[in-house]
Amino acid sequence: MKKILLILILFNLISPILVSATTINIENPINATSFEALVNNLINFIFYIALALTPLMIIFGAFFLLTAGEDPKRVETGKNIILYTLIGFTIILLAKGLVALIKGIMG
Repeated sequence: MKKILLILILFNLISPILVSATTINIENPINATSFEALVNNLINFIFYIALALTPLMIIFGAFFLLTAGEDPKRVETGKNIILYTLIGFTIILLAKGLVALIKGIMG
């Protein structure tokens, strides 16, 4: 059984080499042709991730606050989660605005 499994694994590793007679084209996944476009795409990606995660983290912090009971440590943890989520989202918004401001100044 082990020999058959080994033969199948080796065949799967070698078969693409034997079959591939054509060249492989790898397209640019970033779709950026300049440094400016790369930075803009990166900031947009981070912005959309933050846009999705911010409400989830606020709900998570609120869950800590609601389930804390009389535990002051859980209350503080919930407050910190919400505070740091809002600070992080503000920084991301400022970064996006800073890029737009620099673009406007530079023309």
